[in-house]
Amino acid sequence: MKIQQRLLKFVTLTNWVILVAAGMAGLFLAPLDFAWGIIAGGLIVTVNFHLLYRTLKNALTPPYLASHHVVLAKYYLRFMVSGLIIFILISRHWVNPIGLFIGLSVVVVSIMLATLLEFKNLFLKEAI
Repeated sequence: MKIQQRLLKFVTLTNWVILVAAGMAGLFLAPLDFAWGIIAGGLIVTVNFHLLYRTLKNALTPPYLASHHVVLAKYYLRFMVSGLIIFILISRHWVNPIGLFIGLSVVVVSIMLATLLEFKNLFLKEAI
């Protein structure tokens, strides 16, 4: 369980670091609506990741094991709310869709970085 906790902490922290770095880069290097797209997308996906973590932790921690129907209902509710927020942001032209897409990729980039570092650690241990 130690590896899973380490990966979760890394991904959670990296989500915020990448969001802040991408948001600052967008504010300094791109038009304002593009930067707001990065920030809004990053916030949406990072908050969703955190809420998914809480839902799964509460559902899988004894003695209060939740039904998988409850977990799926919460997942789809978050999915619909996120879709509605994204629709409103794009339809009212508050954000640039490409910037929003970049922001929505924050968690994917964090997970890929965690995977690459874990592979590196695994192969370095075997080489020694």
